[in-house]
Amino acid sequence: MENQKKKGGNIRFVWHFLQKGAMKLFALAIVGGVLNILFNAAIPQVLSRGIDAVVSGGDVTLPVLGTLRVGTFLAVAALGVILCSVLSGVGSYLSRVYTSRGSETFLKDMRDTIYRHIQHLPFDWHVRHQTGEIIQRCTSDVEVVRNFVTSQLLEVFRIIFLVTFYLVVMFSMNVKITLVALIFIPVVVAYSTIFYSRIAKRFLIADEAEGVLSSVVQENLTGVRVVRAFGRERFEMDKFNEKNNHYSNLWIELGKLMSAFWCFGDLITGLQILTVIAVGTICAVNGEISLGQFTAFIAYNQTMIWPVRSLGRILSEMSKAGVSIERVRYILDAQEETDREGAKDVPLAGDIRFEDVTFAYGDGPKVLDHVSFTIPRGQTFAILGGTGSGKSTITYLLDRLYDLPEGCGRITIGGVDIRDISRESLRRQIGLVLQEPYLFSRTIEQNIGITSAKPDVENVRESARIACVDEAIETFTDGYETVVGERGVTLSGGQKQRVAIARMLTQHAPVMVFDDSLSAVDAETDAKIRAQLKEKTADATVILISHRITTLMQADQILVIDGGHIAQQGTHEELIARDGIYKQIYDIQLSSADRALLGEEV
Repeated sequence: MENQKKKGGNIRFVWHFLQKGAMKLFALAIVGGVLNILFNAAIPQVLSRGIDAVVSGGDVTLPVLGTLRVGTFLAVAALGVILCSVLSGVGSYLSRVYTSRGSETFLKDMRDTIYRHIQHLPFDWHVRHQTGEIIQRCTSDVEVVRNFVTSQLLEVFRIIFLVTFYLVVMFSMNVKITLVALIFIPVVVAYSTIFYSRIAKRFLIADEAEGVLSSVVQENLTGVRVVRAFGRERFEMDKFNEKNNHYSNLWIELGKLMSAFWCFGDLITGLQILTVIAVGTICAVNGEISLGQFTAFIAYNQTMIWPVRSLGRILSEMSKAGVSIERVRYILDAQEETDREGAKDVPLAGDIRFEDVTFAYGDGPKVLDHVSFTIPRGQTFAILGGTGSGKSTITYLLDRLYDLPEGCGRITIGGVDIRDISRESLRRQIGLVLQEPYLFSRTIEQNIGITSAKPDVENVRESARIACVDEAIETFTDGYETVVGERGVTLSGGQKQRVAIARMLTQHAPVMVFDDSLSAVDAETDAKIRAQLKEKTADATVILISHRITTLMQADQILVIDGGHIAQQGTHEELIARDGIYKQIYDIQLSSADRALLGEEV
């Protein structure tokens, strides 16, 4: 039952993309293929009449041209063969042209749909799946599906029409020899079908191994800095070789099975041709069929048996295509992020409130446990906590990268539950800078202005100045036109963080979240950035998450979170006046000299 559902789903999947525009083009390709078959089938008939005319030595009577001498008939037959060949070539040309156009149309529609769908999948879906595996499904698997539809599926239609048409012609010539030829066809098809139905799982295993191999390569390339820094080249090479050997061995085993299939298939095909020739020869000797007809019959049989033989290859691709379709469908069947019914674009104005919020990732332990606090509008709110305490989770929930389950509290902005605000509206109004910012392989100016379809140069430069990265950019040879490496690898950690801050500032968002985004910046630059942010974003609600006390101490309110619970809350002065986690961290991080410089009592 499950397999039937999968097959039905696979058929609907292919049909869905065919209907988007490729169907008409493939239909024209089929028409061209039919013309090619018809005119090719006419050539043996012309040759048959010519051979019989030469053997008999008499005149030849044609329906339109009347009675012709042998020499004249042969000249007409030669012209007929040339004309049929030209028309057959035209049909083949049309078939190939429209197949190519239909193929690209089908592939483009599929790629667009998959890419658009991936953009709307939940954040946790991306966290649970390796990038290399996703890329492999969206490239090689999509290519396998395209090849199946544009080559194998059309080939099936061509073979069905060719075999049916040729059998009709062959039956009209001699029933006995045709029946002999026909006996072998079900044997070839059944043999191919049984064989490939048993190795479909092997194709799936090999396909998954390719995804694992792609993930290893992707991780190594994106983590090249770590690999070099720790001298892990040999370890990475050994890991790749292990996965590569496993992947190669799987395909070697598949190659052995395919070789066995083709070997036995060639044997069956050879027996079919030999049997047809033997029976045909006997019939020709007994006068049941003329020499010309026998020659044409052999030509038809040869033309027919090899496409039937190629059904094995097509069924092989069908097995692979079925696996690839299911892998692509896995992505498209994943539930997209959705908004509540009635969710709308709401300006973020008012206090941010976490009301009895409890959250856990999947079936894991609670990361936040009945957490409640309020962030007044326009204030700077700081969050301090150890690793795994739930600091970043607060950010993810606020931006709806993860949705708060029903019955686990709620988060409101200005009294409006954020689940009643469309995700697009919410994220457009919340500027977010993470500790590990991601930069694209583009110019620095493009990276900073990426939040706008048409970035304003002055806005980009002003944002860079506030983020204290403008001076560093000007030292580069190409300035703002400097192209950063993949993931910003050509920039230092502090430069990447400041570029990410500048990028967020171009949004002019009413809520700004800095999730430990100044960790790679020195204390002096940190203070300078915060001072300029306070001056330029006075009306915005700012949330600071950091391990550094000096980054948080000037906030209007500081929340200390420990093990998913609120441990302390208050101003810097209030928190250092009493014992607790904040005071302990403060004493560890700041020396007497540091406190003296800050004007605090030692």
